[in-house]
Amino acid sequence: MGRHAANPTPGPSRREHPAAVERSSTRRRVRVPASQSVVRRPSAGSLAFTGPGRATAPAARRPGVPRRVVLPLIGFCASFAFVSASLVNPLAGAEAATTVPGAASVLTAPGQTLTVADAAVTVADRDAYGVTEYVPPPPPPVVVAETEKPDAPSGATSGSAKKSSVAPVAGTPDPGSAKAVAAELVTARGWGSDQYDCLVSLWQKESGWNVYASNRSSGAYGIPQALPGSKMGSVGADWQTNPATQITWGLNYIGGRYGTPCGAWAHSVAKNWY
Repeated sequence: MGRHAANPTPGPSRREHPAAVERSSTRRRVRVPASQSVVRRPSAGSLAFTGPGRATAPAARRPGVPRRVVLPLIGFCASFAFVSASLVNPLAGAEAATTVPGAASVLTAPGQTLTVADAAVTVADRDAYGVTEYVPPPPPPVVVAETEKPDAPSGATSGSAKKSSVAPVAGTPDPGSAKAVAAELVTARGWGSDQYDCLVSLWQKESGWNVYASNRSSGAYGIPQALPGSKMGSVGADWQTNPATQITWGLNYIGGRYGTPCGAWAHSVAKNWY
């Protein structure tokens, strides 16, 4: 009676709550020095102790793709989109629609009409022009130097003239050449081939059958070495360049003075001129 009266505070006793007494005894805090603190690697979903009496929750990892994979993937997609846009013409559909036959009827709505004007026709006028044939200038005249031979005795001269009055055979001239023109004119005068041979030898000695042959010392000109050359103008105005004109004048001169080309050739052999 006396022990129970000394405790005036009402409440449960240790016998009435034995579980509460046991929990209070097990929740006693224990201080651990900093030198003896232990850091334990937490398992998944547990607490991590990083110091004396401290616990932190583990950092949760975000599920997904790492950054080193995402950035190159974004760059590749951007490059592919740029290249695709440069290769594909955004107006390709419109161009195809306008070039396909009947496309104009597709583009027009009912009740509308599309009129295409005729294409413009470009007319180019070309001025008249003339063509002038280029005539090359005549080659420079060939200078034939005369060589003087000493006078031989009369007997020797007559003998040599008789021996050399027969000219070598000239042969058949080339068609279209000056010698061919001379052969035709000799035949037209009724002279034989021996006269043609004498004529060829005579003018070969005088001018080499050169239309432009000129002698500086005497002023003789042309195939027959007319002195002066302007004498041949009586046959034609083209006496400076036309071999037919020069040959015609030369045959007229030979016929009037020596009778035949062989007579002129014999005089040329004897006197060194004709």
